[in-house]
Amino acid sequence: MSNNGPWGSGGGGGDDDRDSRPPRQNRPDDGPQIPEIEEFMRKGSEQLRVLMGGRGGSGGRKPSGGARGTGGPGLGQTLGVAALIAAGLWAYGSFYTVKPEERSVELMFGRYNSTGNPGLNFAPWPVVTFEKVPVTREQTVDVGSGKGTSDGSDSGLMLTGDQNIVDVEFQVVWNINDPAKYLFNLADPVDTIRAVSESAMRDIIARSELAPILNRDRGVIASDLRSAVQATLDSYDAGINIVRVNFNRADPPREVIDSFRDVQAAQQERDKLEKEADAYANRVTAGARGEAAQLKEEAEAYRARIVNTAEGDAARFNSIYAEYIKAPEVTQRRIYLETMGSVLQGLDKVIVDQSAAGSGVVPYLPLDQLRKSTGQEGAK
Repeated sequence: MSNNGPWGSGGGGGDDDRDSRPPRQNRPDDGPQIPEIEEFMRKGSEQLRVLMGGRGGSGGRKPSGGARGTGGPGLGQTLGVAALIAAGLWAYGSFYTVKPEERSVELMFGRYNSTGNPGLNFAPWPVVTFEKVPVTREQTVDVGSGKGTSDGSDSGLMLTGDQNIVDVEFQVVWNINDPAKYLFNLADPVDTIRAVSESAMRDIIARSELAPILNRDRGVIASDLRSAVQATLDSYDAGINIVRVNFNRADPPREVIDSFRDVQAAQQERDKLEKEADAYANRVTAGARGEAAQLKEEAEAYRARIVNTAEGDAARFNSIYAEYIKAPEVTQRRIYLETMGSVLQGLDKVIVDQSAAGSGVVPYLPLDQLRKSTGQEGAK
């Protein structure tokens, strides 16, 4: 009976006899292939020796077999390739490119570290991470007519200072001027801009009347709104710049647009009649002022004429009085004749000399009528 068994000879064959045997896969076996315990332990010791830099293992013995001598270098190559791949992945995650229209915000352990400029930047991952932000791109927020609201409510209905309702629609154009403040100080920049813009517009509309909003003050309102929104966002340290405000529309509510147009037509008719009344008043006032000026001038002329006449009469009286002092009788006679001449000058009179013919006239003779008839025939 042979001393050889399935696990090797019990005599002096040793390892050489086992290594000289054909491989297990070439030997027929009715049961499942079970690895040899000693072979399994040997391979584990060799792998441990390679990992430990050639020390340890099975008492420092070098592998004697050819198959055992080729296991260590293959594992080292695998680890080197893995290290190169890891280094490449680390470099790929650490080096990044920023476009001209962008800026990057670098974070060290989640806290702000620096701002990256356009070009190639380095952020050693995972200690430093980064996030790119578009700073020159203009973004828009629409307010009014249900735009931008999740519930579809009409946020453009606002109350004016004269107790009217106006439906406004405007657009806020903005960009980013400080990426770090933009990322850290606002949880939702778009909703913040929309809320601030709507609040500022309601304040401006509440201080204005309806007619200027619909007609001439849209540019002024847009300028005031931009300044108010920018001031509020600056107080938040939002890092946002308001480029401009586009005031697209300002109309009455749709439900009352027809009635509003009727009111507008009535107001225009009222303005027309007021202007016509003002023109008539100006025309009449100007005529009355002209007549008043004319009467004033006539009164001044009359006053001057009367004063001059009185002054002339006074001077004449003084001169006559001086002559009267010199020759009273002659002067008295002359004054009497001049006075009678001025009194009788305009009278239709007939002089009858009684001494010449006595009572040579009949008791009644309309001599004045005869003079008038004679005068009319002469005129003919």
